[in-house]
Amino acid sequence: MSTPIHIAHLLPVLDQHLIRLLRSLTDDDWRRNTLAPQWTVKDIAAHLLDGNLRALSMLRDGYYGETAGNIASYRDLVDFLNRLNADWVQAMRRVSPFLLIDLLERTGAPYCNYLQSLDPFAPASFSVAWAGEEQSPNWFHTAREYTEKWHHQQQIRRAVGQERPLYSRDLYHPYLDTSMRALPHHYRHVAGMAGECIRIHVASIGGGDWYLMHDGISWQLTADVAQEPDCAVLFPEDVAWRMFTKGISKTEAENQTPVQGKEALGKQVFGMLAVMG
Repeated sequence: MSTPIHIAHLLPVLDQHLIRLLRSLTDDDWRRNTLAPQWTVKDIAAHLLDGNLRALSMLRDGYYGETAGNIASYRDLVDFLNRLNADWVQAMRRVSPFLLIDLLERTGAPYCNYLQSLDPFAPASFSVAWAGEEQSPNWFHTAREYTEKWHHQQQIRRAVGQERPLYSRDLYHPYLDTSMRALPHHYRHVAGMAGECIRIHVASIGGGDWYLMHDGISWQLTADVAQEPDCAVLFPEDVAWRMFTKGISKTEAENQTPVQGKEALGKQVFGMLAVMG
């Protein structure tokens, strides 16, 4: 399914939710642990700031202060990014929450403006590797940026008990619709027969249905089908996004998610990621 997802206009909305949330936090809230191993609420906020600054520096200004060097594999790239992330978060632990909010506000607008200025169909500087792409259009890169901001904010919200706002139809569905683009790549080694169909359902006001259809050669993502699916995977609202972002174990996700029909086919979805990992 190559239908573009145009959601650059939602990035400022997501940022507004973030700033309001951060301003409401107590000192104890900033120190709370999150789904991200070894990262507190404050650490994730710092990581979101890094995303703004890195995008503006590299993509808008053409400045690459630190290059990846010899990247011979997907794992090499993930390790490099993990090191960058850890270095930044460690350094930002000396910065106050008040200053962190101020910096997020100051960089959020130019970050959003830059992404909104891009030709959505021009080649992006970075591909969406978790979807198996070596070259991606800007609309997909921008949608991927949205998923990063959405899930990191939701990690903070889960830690402080304020998850509901991001489960709205306007905000959660675009996150899911983008993340589901990883399905064909995830299923690339799963055998199937022509016409076999898998329904992926997320039970939420912001959820819905996505379908994987085998065309005799590979699995293809489609928005709708005219036949009864061979199996259905029924994700609870708060399981889908956590599974896609390493916020829940494969076993936990499987235990909380019913699979109907051809279970062996549907259960292949567990462990799918829509982040670099």
